[in-house]
Amino acid sequence: MRTLTLLSTGGTIATTAGEQGLSVAVGADDLLAAAERVWGSGGVRVQARDVHRMVSFAESIGDVLALARAVRTAARESDGVVVTHGTDTMEEAAFLVALTHDSPVPVAFTGAQRPFDDPAPDGPRNLASALRWVGDPRATGTGVGVVFDGKVVPAVGARKVHTLGLDAFRAPGRASVASVDADGVRVHATAPEVPVLLSPDVEPPRVDVVPQYLGADATGVRTSVAAGARGLVLSGFGAGNTTPDTTRACVELLGSGVPVGLASRVGAGPVSGLYADGGAELVRAGAVVMGDLSPWQARLLLAAALTHADSRDGVGELCGRWLASVGAVSGRG
Repeated sequence: MRTLTLLSTGGTIATTAGEQGLSVAVGADDLLAAAERVWGSGGVRVQARDVHRMVSFAESIGDVLALARAVRTAARESDGVVVTHGTDTMEEAAFLVALTHDSPVPVAFTGAQRPFDDPAPDGPRNLASALRWVGDPRATGTGVGVVFDGKVVPAVGARKVHTLGLDAFRAPGRASVASVDADGVRVHATAPEVPVLLSPDVEPPRVDVVPQYLGADATGVRTSVAAGARGLVLSGFGAGNTTPDTTRACVELLGSGVPVGLASRVGAGPVSGLYADGGAELVRAGAVVMGDLSPWQARLLLAAALTHADSRDGVGELCGRWLASVGAVSGRG
């Protein structure tokens, strides 16, 4: 019999309605009991633990690193780990844990779009699917994934794609690793092998995301650096372009040795340095092309790389190797 660990952190899956709105009120044991009513125990033994109880938009990097340490401990004691988590920052938390996960024990993040006391909650089925996935021997070695609405997607490249819909998570441009339903697990693709880049005992330095929008100037760039950011990720237009003011300011930053990552605000597709006075100029100046990662995941990758390398070129080389190893499409440059 396989032994699994359920780590509960809060989120919508653990909320109930009150006069002031939804709030976290349900612990790991009750979540597990609700999930087991869907398809039974599935022939596995599950240890349920509360890590913390909060909505995910209130989480800090330190909170997720504490979760990563709990995952590390659970992976030493069990054959699979499931984390229930809020959907707002699930794509970032799952990615950050993936950067720290050095075990073949599979980890699945899941949650809900509807609260625990909703007349038709989606949380119990999502949790039952996640437990069934990590309880399957074929999940071993697949790293960290997100299990939602019957689909398993890799943490790398995962994005929340709908504010309220039940089919809330995809990894655009990447195949679903597996699907889960009442009949069991069907494996569709090989999960990317994610190199460890961060210790869960080390909090990475500050890296900010600077958004691009019509007419944006360089205020966001300068403010972030003044506030202590050791690096920046640009949430660029299209395939990775920035306004002229932002481009000039970031070329200066790169010249002074501050690493800059180039991602896209678009929901799918690779980044490529195509245009003069935009992405092409940034790439020539040494910006890191972040492949198909969202700006939010790219920020965490750059921060993790900064725990190993101080120079702009060193960070860029490390990120480039990491992105290539996980099959991120990095486009031109």
